[in-house]
Amino acid sequence: MKVVLIHTSPVSLNDLKALFKEIVPEVEMVNIIDDSLLEEVKKNNGLTPDIISRMCAYVQVADSMHPDLIFNQCSSVGEAFDLARQQVSCKTLKIDEPMAEEAIRLGKKIGVVATVASTMAPSSNLVRRTALKAGKDVEVREYLVNGALDILMAGDVDKHNALLISAIRKAEAENDVVVLAQGSMTAILPLLKETEKPVLTSPRLAVERVKKELGL
Repeated sequence: MKVVLIHTSPVSLNDLKALFKEIVPEVEMVNIIDDSLLEEVKKNNGLTPDIISRMCAYVQVADSMHPDLIFNQCSSVGEAFDLARQQVSCKTLKIDEPMAEEAIRLGKKIGVVATVASTMAPSSNLVRRTALKAGKDVEVREYLVNGALDILMAGDVDKHNALLISAIRKAEAENDVVVLAQGSMTAILPLLKETEKPVLTSPRLAVERVKKELGL
């Protein structure tokens, strides 16, 4: 079986490879990476027609490989992927969809933590749409650690971690469950140690969903 992943950054690539090897080792993992997409989203603080066009093109390229599932890795372009996935008949999955479902199952007050502004709106909107679809009433609160992703990409891991932990602790105190909006934030979990409230990240939940979708 084959899954094609569309990435806007190599940041989560190795973590996802490890999760695929652990959870679905029998699945071939093919990666399409365009790191200009995320930069364009950040520059425009959201989607542009060019981003949507390129995402549609990448989904078409992915579909030409005859995959069993097409996987979108980046929350910032999730709403572009929603449009692109309508062009194909194979299974599709956004990395944060299973996380949003788990969040609304666990609580009504949901804190969304992001380290880049362009991720906040699509991540929060996904939680709201997921709740609406499930017939649940939720309150979504946003915690933006603006610029922290740039700090991480520049190599200052300690500063990034300190800023992120501070935001997570605040969100934890004010909500039933905390959602970390980007897959790159998974590395923070060992530093958090025990938490009073659930703190969810997307990669493992998403790959477990891949296993379920493929009937493995």
